[in-house]
Amino acid sequence: MRSKHIKDRCIKRWLKKSDDIVRTYDKVQTVYADVLDRDENVVSVRCNVPLEGEDDFTSDFVCLKKDGTLMVRECIYRKKLGLPRTSKLLDISRSYWMKRGVDDWAIVVEMEDNDE
Repeated sequence: MRSKHIKDRCIKRWLKKSDDIVRTYDKVQTVYADVLDRDENVVSVRCNVPLEGEDDFTSDFVCLKKDGTLMVRECIYRKKLGLPRTSKLLDISRSYWMKRGVDDWAIVVEMEDNDE
């Protein structure tokens, strides 16, 4: 979940399953866009979808699945999971989509390095 008014650098590109240019703002979001584009159960992908009435925030990915249901994914770095603001924003997103009948909502976190 991000602010609509994000000023960070972004990567702009096309995905096979998106009608618009996809803008990703961090590595987690960029890598997961590729995962969604390859997922056979995902028919279409929308990125940075505005949450109407929620103070200018967006959900990272809203996807239409083959069975006609929606799936929402929020991308976050592991180190930010414990921050109060992150928890608040994720709660806002989850509540927003649950109220709209979306049960398939989840958080995507980068993989841990196990190079030890």
